[in-house]
Amino acid sequence: MSSPADVETPAPALAPADAGAANRAGEALRRLRPWLVPAASAAVTLLLALAGAGTSERLANGGYTATGTESARAAALLADRFGAGNPDVVLLVRARGGVDSARAREAGLRLTERLEHARGVASVRSYWTAPDPALRSADGSAAVVAADLEGADRDAARTADTLVPRLTGGHGVLDVAATGPSWVSVEARRASEADLVRAELVAAPVTLLLLVIALRSLVAALVPLAIGAVSVVGTAALLRLLTTLMPVSVFAMNLTTALGFGLGVDYGLFLVTRFREELRAGGPVANAVRRTAQRAGRTVAVSAAAVALSMSALLVLPLPFLRSMACAGMGVALFAAAAATVLVPPLLTLLGTRVDRGDPLALLRRRRPAREARPDSPVWRTIARAVTKRPLCYGGGCAVALLLLAAPFGHVRFGLPDERVLPASAEAHRTAEEIRAGFAAPAGQGLTVVLPEADPVRDGAALRAYGRRVAALPSAGRVDWARPAGRVGAVRGAVLRVGGPREPQSAAAQRLVERLRALPGPGGERLVTGRAAFLLDTRAAVRARLPLAAAVAGVTTWAMLFLLTGSLLLPVKALVIGALSLGASFGAMVYVFQEGHLRRLVGDFTVTGTLDVTVPPLMFVIAFGLAIDYEIFLLSRVREGYLLTGDNRRAVVEGVARTGRLVTTGALAVAVVTGALATSGVSVLKLLGTGLATAVLVDAVLVRGVLVPAYLVLAGRLNWWVPPWLGRVHARVAGRLGLAGEH
Repeated sequence: MSSPADVETPAPALAPADAGAANRAGEALRRLRPWLVPAASAAVTLLLALAGAGTSERLANGGYTATGTESARAAALLADRFGAGNPDVVLLVRARGGVDSARAREAGLRLTERLEHARGVASVRSYWTAPDPALRSADGSAAVVAADLEGADRDAARTADTLVPRLTGGHGVLDVAATGPSWVSVEARRASEADLVRAELVAAPVTLLLLVIALRSLVAALVPLAIGAVSVVGTAALLRLLTTLMPVSVFAMNLTTALGFGLGVDYGLFLVTRFREELRAGGPVANAVRRTAQRAGRTVAVSAAAVALSMSALLVLPLPFLRSMACAGMGVALFAAAAATVLVPPLLTLLGTRVDRGDPLALLRRRRPAREARPDSPVWRTIARAVTKRPLCYGGGCAVALLLLAAPFGHVRFGLPDERVLPASAEAHRTAEEIRAGFAAPAGQGLTVVLPEADPVRDGAALRAYGRRVAALPSAGRVDWARPAGRVGAVRGAVLRVGGPREPQSAAAQRLVERLRALPGPGGERLVTGRAAFLLDTRAAVRARLPLAAAVAGVTTWAMLFLLTGSLLLPVKALVIGALSLGASFGAMVYVFQEGHLRRLVGDFTVTGTLDVTVPPLMFVIAFGLAIDYEIFLLSRVREGYLLTGDNRRAVVEGVARTGRLVTTGALAVAVVTGALATSGVSVLKLLGTGLATAVLVDAVLVRGVLVPAYLVLAGRLNWWVPPWLGRVHARVAGRLGLAGEH
């Protein structure tokens, strides 16, 4: 027998009042659940905003030259062994009565001593302490004081930010102005911060207006902006963390803002448009959200992965500037995808049918006969029908037009950014121009030959003979042997300073570097450095790594598109047409910025006859990522239609009709956000913003609207062909990733 304790006692039934309380609690929890993710996202975003505060102050200019090259090694040797690195700050000192007067000499010595004892200064070269004709202007009215600062670019820029304002201006008979890489960095940071604020003030309301007009709802328009805000704030916090590990470019925040809001608009438009379609198809809001997340959410995830992988191609290039921009772009893409896939579905659940509220044109439409809202664009449907009826004519004409636009890129000349990236009114730019015009051998403009194994005593005669041979080279200017500065004890090695062409980025300067490196010298190894050498080495390093970078971008993009479409040829087509599209924008950049045409359209800037060597790779991966973004949106709808009907031409028309308005609105929004950079006074940002705006508009209108539909119709069933074995691989991998059943 069992004891009373062993007998299972049934749980007492809930009293009606208790049951009602439990039901109310459960209902309250179900009502609260959709708010949990937005509330948690808001809290996390706030924490990220606090973590990212002050990020811009930790950024630095520089990193435009390749690491690990001969010129970089020579510059490191100059700084470490001889204390004679390229100056970080150059002071142009004008003196009333001339720099050789007693009063000017006394004031110049005081200025030099003050600079030498300032915190963060490693060494100083001054006309008044080490008389050197190169440090005196041709007319004797001005002299130069050059300072090397301690630490990396960011540390040197911080020192310059504090030091230069105390040294410039009037000092008795002296009037001092500043230039040099560190002061350029400070002024570039200040200008980019002002540009960022102006871009946000202009681009945000214009983008919101575009979204309200396109979506016909203020409520719906706020969803893309929420994605953009989360991605920008999150990436700013990421950049703050990265500044403790690596140098991060001062322009990374500008890229973060432009790309973050651009991707936010794209993903928000795609999700909201799909959600509205599902609502119109009938059924509860929960089903519409679920189907939107399944069909469009996965497409967004693939698109973000493609953008991030495209940006990752910059990591293989040996330029710190490009690597930091790659990290910024990858962070933006991943944060935008997280916001779109995690935050938007709960927001749509909360909004439900209220997503259509706030239509500013509702009153105007009430005066017209009521018409059912269409999920497609009649204009783009008409264009798609015309293109698909005569695909060879339209597609061929479009391809020829793109090739003509790309033609100027055939004579591109690359250079390195210098003080001329700043407006002509900036102190660093203006001062550098005065030095370039008034000095026979401007500081930092010549070349330096480092012979680390030479012995000045043992090899004295051979070194003198070598100096004479260098002086006899074409384009070589004044030649003199430098003495170690600020070092105690014997220093092995020798340093030869060589004056060269006044424009260090000219072809003559490049040839002089090559001749110096080919000229035999005493003591073994010879290392040549200077601006011309940095340019030559950087171009060679980028050229050597470009095939690998292109392979990274191409292979990863092909893989993502293959996973999405299951096609072998469509990803190849996307790569070829994407490159053709970008060639057109590159040609426009050469025509405008290298050759100086149509300057009034983008505002004034200094024409140097070159394009910054870092901008085309950066512009390529960003624009290519956005182009693949639009490609994925279009192909996902075309594939969906093809699987439903089996009619390729009908699927193409339907895909263009349903994504045409979305893609053009997204491209306009991206063009507004990136085009705001074109108003910048910093030519690097002006070039990047103009190029990206041109690229996305050309891609959205000509490529997605004409060239791609024409190709899809001409290729027919080949679009969807795949070898059986590869098809099985796709089914297995896509199934595991949840992509197989997307459509």
